[in-house]
Amino acid sequence: QVQLVESGGGLVQAGGSLRLSCAASTRAFSSYAMGWFRQAPGKEREFVAAISWKSGANTYYADSTKDRFTISRDNAKNTVYLQMNSLKPEDTAVYYCNADTIRSNWPFRYDYWGQGTQVTVFS
Repeated sequence: QVQLVESGGGLVQAGGSLRLSCAASTRAFSSYAMGWFRQAPGKEREFVAAISWKSGANTYYADSTKDRFTISRDNAKNTVYLQMNSLKPEDTAVYYCNADTIRSNWPFRYDYWGQGTQVTVFS
């Protein structure tokens, strides 16, 4: 079992920044690709960003986030981050961290999900 705990969400004005963190309860963290998804009210969950295992040499982004968000990982802390800059009201959503312990190639297949953290962007 892998537990994922997100933090760092909150209320921010448009144009501002937030950094989300996701701590994983596994010593095998570096072996797993990690990702972030989000779900806005009344909408389907959508992909935000992902990072490959080990060094995280490969990163992937949704078109709507690739120029503003940065995903990174710290294997020593078993944590993945999502730096979000130039936030827009349409970024408002619950953000979920997920892990691919299956070790699939891109696109990753996530089998563990966190509980989510709320991000609200006001204009």
